[in-house]
Amino acid sequence: MSDLAPLDESITLQQLDEDPYPIYQRLRNEAPVLRVKATGRTMLTKAEDTKYVKDNPELFSSDDPNTPMKRAFQAHTLMRKDGEAHMRERMAMAPAFSPKVIRTDWMPQYMRVAEEYVARLPRGEIVDLFPALSGPYAARGLGILLGIEEASDDDLQRWSQTLIDAAGNFGWRDEPFEKSDTANAEMNTLFDSLHERHLAEPNNSALSVMLNADDPIETTQIYSNIKIAIGGGINEPRDALNTILFGLLTNPDQLRQVKQQDDWERAFEEGVRWVAPIQVSSRLVMEDTEIRGFHIPKGDTVMTIQASANRDEDRYEDGESFQVYRERQSHQAFGNGPHFCQGTHVARRAVAHVMLPMLFDRFPDMTIPDLDDVIWRGFGFRGPTQIPVKLQ
Repeated sequence: MSDLAPLDESITLQQLDEDPYPIYQRLRNEAPVLRVKATGRTMLTKAEDTKYVKDNPELFSSDDPNTPMKRAFQAHTLMRKDGEAHMRERMAMAPAFSPKVIRTDWMPQYMRVAEEYVARLPRGEIVDLFPALSGPYAARGLGILLGIEEASDDDLQRWSQTLIDAAGNFGWRDEPFEKSDTANAEMNTLFDSLHERHLAEPNNSALSVMLNADDPIETTQIYSNIKIAIGGGINEPRDALNTILFGLLTNPDQLRQVKQQDDWERAFEEGVRWVAPIQVSSRLVMEDTEIRGFHIPKGDTVMTIQASANRDEDRYEDGESFQVYRERQSHQAFGNGPHFCQGTHVARRAVAHVMLPMLFDRFPDMTIPDLDDVIWRGFGFRGPTQIPVKLQ
């Protein structure tokens, strides 16, 4: 039998949170299949391997019992299901994410929210766009799409971060779970209160669609679906927007060309390739197998590092840099296989079609006065957590 992948005891969760990219670059070259003690996972950093795992759910199951996600969400969510069980819950929400509904129902609302939120930004001042724009805009749009408009921007953002922190609590500390228990109770109370409205006036929002289905899924799973969307649906467009703003503002030649050619969608795709909002995913190994000649035993957990795959030298020339006009290549920022991100088209339209052109139209000479003031964080999910921009 072939050997197990080498074991690393030096990489820390703190390093992966603060600046994982130099580590990933080294691993792609030296140890693309590596057991990392801090994560309790076998990390895969090459694009070929991460795609292989996602494309073979029979061999690499989403139902990873070693993840803190079930504890965080107080439910066995669709993110951790395969086959028919996964598809039934995914399809329960699907009508809210159809291209026609996104175009006719959600984008006019995103446009209205964007106009309101951009209008309140102060011209000529330095503003951290994370709390002032990106977070609230993503939260308000998502609240409308999910049919939970009664939740405030602050509540939605707090719930999202709390769920993310607990789902990524690989050290199994008590505090993140205590906070997620509180958030779950608040969300359950809100969702309970909305049944009457959505049953009396059915609409295309995710909660309404699921409650009014001919053969509805269980209420606990309806709620867990909404929570999954809160957990992932705020940070994705928020972090993508902040990342793309950083990329464009630090590359003025590219920004000029994007403006001239109205290439906002191309800028979006490069931004999420460069810094994937969802950086990593876990899969449970169902049978003894091999990757790159290393034995991967049944019961092991592999971690696909999309963040690294998106910069793989085998696919991208100078993948470490932000280049809107690089040779077009597909990326793995939104996953692949059965769990391809359901909110991809909403995020792309909300950021590339609505917010980016509007923001640069109102503040055409925006700058980042001090690059040292921009703070990047995140191992599981990543983006600038602070991005002070002078609005001019």
